[in-house]
Amino acid sequence: MTNRDEQPLRTDPAEYAAAEFELQSTGQADYGNCVPSRLMRVLFILCGVLLLVFALLLIVWAHASALIVVGLLCALVIAFTVYMELCRRLFAFDGGGLMGAMHQMVVDNLDWDGRGRLLDIGCGAAALTARCAMTFPDGEFTGIDNWGATRSRAKEQCEANARAEGITAPMSFVEGDAAHLDFPDGSFDAAVSNFVFHEVRSEPDKRALVREALRVVRPGGAFSFQDLFAQPRLYGDMTAFVQELRAEGVSDIEYIPHTENLVGAPSWVRTPWMIRNAGILHGHR
Repeated sequence: MTNRDEQPLRTDPAEYAAAEFELQSTGQADYGNCVPSRLMRVLFILCGVLLLVFALLLIVWAHASALIVVGLLCALVIAFTVYMELCRRLFAFDGGGLMGAMHQMVVDNLDWDGRGRLLDIGCGAAALTARCAMTFPDGEFTGIDNWGATRSRAKEQCEANARAEGITAPMSFVEGDAAHLDFPDGSFDAAVSNFVFHEVRSEPDKRALVREALRVVRPGGAFSFQDLFAQPRLYGDMTAFVQELRAEGVSDIEYIPHTENLVGAPSWVRTPWMIRNAGILHGHR
């Protein structure tokens, strides 16, 4: 394992776009995809239904206006389905690897010596948690997520993924709400999060979620959070927000805007409904 201090921070977009990252997955873990397979199944079924309706209209010689409307709707749904499938393949950890590259940005911007406890807020299937554990093998790792009704199965999947990656560091996974983390102040030596805060419905104030995440990091502890920070509707003026956090005692904080550009994401995925306006907040508490 390469020492963390010897790994230079990638600053060239081409490095993120084409790099064969040092920490490759075994290929046996199942981390899912930010484009859910359930959504793709619905879209494929909808495409089939619309094509069938269009074919029936042709058979019965339906009015031209009906054919045009259904034909246009069918073309739009097919085009959207193809687009989402391309996005799914691009984001896939065992495909295009774009989400893995985004995770690597979070890790690269976490200035932590790897000793102590790390919290992954919104761990999902533990992809980022596992990447942190492979980067900092001497640490102890906790993943928290609001899995809801799938809690038991999701936790088992996280544990199975850790085993599949051959991770030996202590790891635990708990159900929880990012808006109200059930940990005392300063419980962790480091914290990470990736595209989670904007999804939390229990707290409309996204800045409050950042503050809650920082609360559980000990003074001097490291953090690296990636979210849609460059979206004013969610976070407002980020320069002002960073200044507020400094005034509140965050000793070292830096904001990196538009990280989707740094990983070389193609223009067709840098859209408001995908990863446009991403950014990283990182530093020390």
